[in-house]
Amino acid sequence: MSTVELTKENFDQIVSDNDFVLIDFWASWCGPCRQFAPVYEGAAERHPDLVFAKVDTEAQQELAAAFEIQSIPTLMIVRENVAIFAQPGALPEAALEDVIGQARALDMDQVRQSMKDAEAAASNGERPQQG
Repeated sequence: MSTVELTKENFDQIVSDNDFVLIDFWASWCGPCRQFAPVYEGAAERHPDLVFAKVDTEAQQELAAAFEIQSIPTLMIVRENVAIFAQPGALPEAALEDVIGQARALDMDQVRQSMKDAEAAASNGERPQQG
């Protein structure tokens, strides 16, 4: 499967309709983005069950701002409508595969419970526990 171009018009639907979405925030003038592109495309070919999407930060400045993208490329992974990973920098193939493997292995029920616990602690004025 090739990558999907995300825009502010289709972003919510694509992320909501798919349980596992990788998002590459990039720009055409960015050298590291161009270096990362074939690595990302290769991973898309190896993982046809996942959605690989791209956000052109020049064309989609509102999306980039909404996610507070400070540098590109930035890779984000959204599972079940929860952003579970976001990191700037062009990842080598082995590192990208490792991140995908770790993201697949996450127990999303546990992630949601941790989020609830952190929100409850914050609303009670407590500092979230590191764990």
